[in-house]
Amino acid sequence: MTYQTIDGVRVWGNPDAGALSQAKTCAEHGNVVQVLLMADHHKGYSQPIGGVVAYEGQISPSGVGYDIACGNKAVRTNVLAADIKPILPAVMDQIARKISFGVGRVNSEKVDHDLFDDPDWSVYSAIGKQEHDKLKALARDQLGTVGSGNHYVDLFEEPETGLLWIGNHFGSRGFGHKTASGFLNLAAGRDFLANAPGEKMDQPPVLLDLDSELGDLYYRAMKLAGRYAYAGRDYVIAQVLSLLSASADFEVHNHHNYAWKETHVGKTTMVVRKGATPSAPGQLGFIGGSMGDISVIVRGKDTDENRDSFYSTVHGAGRIMSRTQAAGKMNWKTRSRSGGQITPEQMKQAVLAFGVELRGAGTDESPFVYRKLQEVLDAHAGTIEVLHVLKPIGVCMAGADEFDPYKD
Repeated sequence: MTYQTIDGVRVWGNPDAGALSQAKTCAEHGNVVQVLLMADHHKGYSQPIGGVVAYEGQISPSGVGYDIACGNKAVRTNVLAADIKPILPAVMDQIARKISFGVGRVNSEKVDHDLFDDPDWSVYSAIGKQEHDKLKALARDQLGTVGSGNHYVDLFEEPETGLLWIGNHFGSRGFGHKTASGFLNLAAGRDFLANAPGEKMDQPPVLLDLDSELGDLYYRAMKLAGRYAYAGRDYVIAQVLSLLSASADFEVHNHHNYAWKETHVGKTTMVVRKGATPSAPGQLGFIGGSMGDISVIVRGKDTDENRDSFYSTVHGAGRIMSRTQAAGKMNWKTRSRSGGQITPEQMKQAVLAFGVELRGAGTDESPFVYRKLQEVLDAHAGTIEVLHVLKPIGVCMAGADEFDPYKD
């Protein structure tokens, strides 16, 4: 086995003291079956990023987090990357113009979807008409937008075949964020739309019993946000395929901020994964690296170690430098930063050296702020196998210093 058990927490990779402390706090609250840390773990709010907690009969809105159903989609196209490279700058310009990054929408295209007739919108009606109308309007307005932070649309070359892949990473946008904050408010006795004081990094998890009215409402709302995130990622991939006049013959699509009902160690559990990818035997996952690193398509193995991981693996390379450390402290009045460890020139040189055509992104998303993906993959070699290695050739993100309250 390549993991170690520290005070009951199963840890893959090198233990981070802050994240481990948060994991131990999670283990001390609620009907916990097991707490685990994937190799890309680091501190988050309440439950660490890369943290997995399995509960009996409970769900944790703080564990799932604010970006409900954040995840990845990747498709293999029928186009050779070599045919795109000569026109890559123009293609990336088109993607940046066509797809909406950041808070707003770059075009007036509203995306209609069967999702807006989903019966689970009744969850919000049960809370109140204002809440229902506000969140549904926000969801309609933002469907198909990518947001900012570490969210992206990428073009990849698979070196083994020369084929072009498209990948994206984002979640349920403002709708998911308002859903999370709303249920955290209700759990604390506040109104759904109240201004919340915010989570403290190391506070215990907020837990809801699944057989309670509030727990059932949250679970249904979370699943609706999951379907919304899938619809958004599907839409964006379709937009890029259309721009390229390409089609897809293979796709991988998964959440990594979500809770799943699963059976483990003979028990029906609610597995809350925050920044962790499901990896049941045969299950496919898309795991993104930084803009200066590989990304991969993986498949879960049928091994004892994978069972011990509660069929979970990494969701990315894992951040080793905070946004503020990398880019400096932001003064929103002057829109200037000070004290950052990474300069724009350093970032530009690193991305150019890796052969990537970049649109948007600040130094807080530069390759320097992440581990190398292979390091964390190696730590999970007993649980997953790599099927496809993808090298980014085009990366598109929100612009540097874009303010987005829903970005992570």
